[in-house]
Amino acid sequence: MTSESPAAPTAAAPTSGTGELGLPTVRPAHLGLALLALAMGGFAIGTTEFMSMGLLPDIADGIGESVPTTGHVITAYAFGVVVGAPLLVSLGARLPRRGLAVALVLALGIGNAFTAIASTYGPVMLARFVAGLPHGAYFGVASLIAASMVPPQHRGRAISSVMLGLSVATVAGVPASTWFGQNLGWRSAYWVVLAIAVVAALMILAFVPATPGNPDATVRQELSALKRPQVVVAAVAGMVGFGGLFAMYTYIAKLVTDEAGLGEGAVPLFLLAFGIGSVGGTWIAGRMADWDVERSIVLGFVATVVTLLLVLPLAGVPLALALLSFAIGGLGSVVAINLQVRLMHEAGDAEMLGAALNHSALNVGNGLGAWFGSMVIAAGHGYRAPSLVGAGLALLGLLIFVIGTRVLRARELSR
Repeated sequence: MTSESPAAPTAAAPTSGTGELGLPTVRPAHLGLALLALAMGGFAIGTTEFMSMGLLPDIADGIGESVPTTGHVITAYAFGVVVGAPLLVSLGARLPRRGLAVALVLALGIGNAFTAIASTYGPVMLARFVAGLPHGAYFGVASLIAASMVPPQHRGRAISSVMLGLSVATVAGVPASTWFGQNLGWRSAYWVVLAIAVVAALMILAFVPATPGNPDATVRQELSALKRPQVVVAAVAGMVGFGGLFAMYTYIAKLVTDEAGLGEGAVPLFLLAFGIGSVGGTWIAGRMADWDVERSIVLGFVATVVTLLLVLPLAGVPLALALLSFAIGGLGSVVAINLQVRLMHEAGDAEMLGAALNHSALNVGNGLGAWFGSMVIAAGHGYRAPSLVGAGLALLGLLIFVIGTRVLRARELSR
């Protein structure tokens, strides 16, 4: 589940010191296994986040609601991430990082158990909100642990290795859980996520070395990163721009059945195409981040706009829709990972919050994309229309990032 492991010395036992930007440097006995364990937590998160989209019609039937209305459960999860990431990271900054990672991944599992036993629309909405709370905070602490285990020049690849778990989930976890949900009832898919979360927690305890928290951290100090202009620009660009991807992907099941004319059984294949693209994009994104983060974000946004526009004329062609799903998966990874590296750098001493904030931003995009998509569908414009909305959101995210970055840079140079 990990990409090519970043070059780093491997010792028989963990060693520690102080790395770049004050990061405590901890060398695990087996770097690959440590990154794999952290990625497994991302695998659990990616599975629960994305499988709900493929199971949306089944969940709607199960709770007696329309598909557009049931799409709000995806928004509920996203807003759980938005609330949980800064809150839990700020409160947990002093805690040992390995223990915090374990607690967060187990909390994710519990949230999925609540989803599985919820019976109607209201409880399912609440359960998805609870399940989303640990999401961003987990990636924040896991990214910081991964970055502390490698030399500074390989931090992008280490972070992408953790994020690769989320991408692999779209290849293996999401299609498999979608199959379970379609054949054994949608609730079974959420029980599967609970099992994955338990396995991830055990692996983290076994392979990730103990890493101390920051004893001097305070909630105010962590949240002070939100006042940094470059942090705000990157976060807002992610909030808006990433909504473009989810405006299309939230309704992928209906694109496959209603626009491409295929049966429900074909939906996992399109989820698989998205997932394979996401894995490839994650592998590339780490190397792009070590090359040039800013240019990588711009290129990712531009390509996303073009790809979403192509959905409009090509969604009725199954092969074309599969290729576009593949491309969207890859581009989403490129944008997300490079925004995360950017935020970690710009957040200064609050790097963990910077990493977590990226997931808050992206899940605002998730929620906005699903919401705007449901609006145009409910207005009778069909299941292709959200992709046009998505292209507009991605373009706006690009403009926010480019203009905001240049204005702030010019301001700094003029001082």
